[in-house]
Amino acid sequence: MSASGNAAVMDGYITREELAGAINKSVRTIDRWDVHRVGPPRVVIGRTILYRVESVREWLQSREQRTVRR
Repeated sequence: MSASGNAAVMDGYITREELAGAINKSVRTIDRWDVHRVGPPRVVIGRTILYRVESVREWLQSREQRTVRR
């Protein structure tokens, strides 16, 4: 498969490092979330951990909170 073919297959997925950078958290925090099953769903292929961008967006939306005025 060509390099562009690989890119097409992986389109829409990001690595732990990319996820951590995107949400300004450490990779260690992402790993801890995985252990406690509080982070976004992940895909594991061998030792490679990936996150589907759309799943990350859905997870972020599920964590949305309204502020309460007092």
